[in-house]
Amino acid sequence: MKFDVFCEIQIARPWPPNHEQRIILDTIEQARAADEAGFEVWWQVEHHCSPEFSYSAVPDLLLGAIAHNTQRLRVGHAGVLAPFKINHPLKTAERAATLDILSNGRFELGLARSGGKEWETFGSEVEKTKPELLEAFHMIPKMWTQDKFSWDSDLIKIPEREVTPHPVQKPHPRLWQTAGSPDSFKSAGQLGVGVLGTTLFSPIDVMAGFLKNYDDAFAGCTQPAGHFKNHQKGVFTFVHVAESRKQAIESGGAWSALWYVETAAVNSKVPRAVWYDLIRAGLHPNYLAASRPKNYEVALGASGDPTDLSPDANEIPVIELLKRLARGEKVSYEEAHEIVEPLESVVVGDPDECIRKFKRYQDIKTDRMMCLLQYGAIPHEAVLRSTRLAGEYVIPAFAQQKVAAAD
Repeated sequence: MKFDVFCEIQIARPWPPNHEQRIILDTIEQARAADEAGFEVWWQVEHHCSPEFSYSAVPDLLLGAIAHNTQRLRVGHAGVLAPFKINHPLKTAERAATLDILSNGRFELGLARSGGKEWETFGSEVEKTKPELLEAFHMIPKMWTQDKFSWDSDLIKIPEREVTPHPVQKPHPRLWQTAGSPDSFKSAGQLGVGVLGTTLFSPIDVMAGFLKNYDDAFAGCTQPAGHFKNHQKGVFTFVHVAESRKQAIESGGAWSALWYVETAAVNSKVPRAVWYDLIRAGLHPNYLAASRPKNYEVALGASGDPTDLSPDANEIPVIELLKRLARGEKVSYEEAHEIVEPLESVVVGDPDECIRKFKRYQDIKTDRMMCLLQYGAIPHEAVLRSTRLAGEYVIPAFAQQKVAAAD
């Protein structure tokens, strides 16, 4: 199992002076630390108009800067928002190829369907977003490898053009799809591309089911979107490696995970009632089977927030803390850690604790851990320390397992 970094570029309030410039420059320094620590890929997201939650509005520009500030770290876009009104596929191909040149062949391209707020911002039509994603996957590799390209479908018409530049990697960079629902894991497998999944607070066994959906669909793929198949499974989760449990609490790793989930609901414009349903579904697989598919589709295009945030003694503790944050109430770092620590998907603690939790991901055959290291209120210096500790203890522990298996 390999270790990557997943980055939103985010910072919780209260903001320091010049916080936008500061967080972007801090991100480049964190990428240098990740390069030195032995992480494999730096994955940058794309979000728009999401203050506090994400300042990664132009990830390709930042990835170019990161490529020039690192030696071996690969740079990945996870992912380009694929609806055509947000990113025209021809421009996506051009910008991705340029990044591959700037990084000397270290680029990875992921595509994402996106969600309600960004569809609304750019005027995307919900029913077209999935077929547009699929067409982008089939178009872009052709743009990279053909002397002349044209496309004519009900969704988009592109006259014959010579698309330049071409990527350094031949025949082209690896392709990935971001995934957050059973259908999207299946879609990635059918396309023959790598999958980049999200756990949030769900048990590892829930992610295991999603990865099986992907593997089953991948096994039936006979015509991949690209010129080759990419059978790799990446999984995103919250990660903070500290020297001790006490230090992990003081750095705010668990509290910041709660902050992330609450702020993601606000910025995605998914009603908290639906958002909380998805979390309940993940924590209770029987509820998942009955409720999540319907609620997930509602969530994609929903707006408004009819959620009852009143206290409920019978509520799941994690959701009760999220409700308190939504009500503007104080949740201490200690209290957050006590509630979040038992969640097996969240990797926050000393090196031994983090290695123990990562082994659960390895058990379900995760190929790449996408570690969210910079999130919420974790200070920059604590992010750097977490990155170095991961490089010193966590990554070598799994590299040693690989060597032992080979022997």
